Amino acid sequence: MSTFLWVLAGGMLGWIAYAFLDLSQGRGQLVSVIIGAMGGVLGGKLVAPMFIAASETPGDFSAATMVIAVIASVGVLLLGHFIYEKWDV
Repeated sequence: MSTFLWVLAGGMLGWIAYAFLDLSQGRGQLVSVIIGAMGGVLGGKLVAPMFIAASETPGDFSAATMVIAVIASVGVLLLGHFIYEKWDV
């Protein structure tokens, strides 16, 4: 269940970055949503266990893990925007 929420939060951030913040307009909305979703999963699965203790039961919702997943998603979106602006990829 947590993985679904990380993907959902990252995808929403990707959509917000495209629709309201005009980040990477040339890439397209779908790519921004996918990058945001991948950032959410990356943050929830890889980054969060390094900084906080794992939940007692796998699959349980953790607000701290969600915050880290959102921060990682924002970071990946900003990195993608920087790469697009710098090298037009």
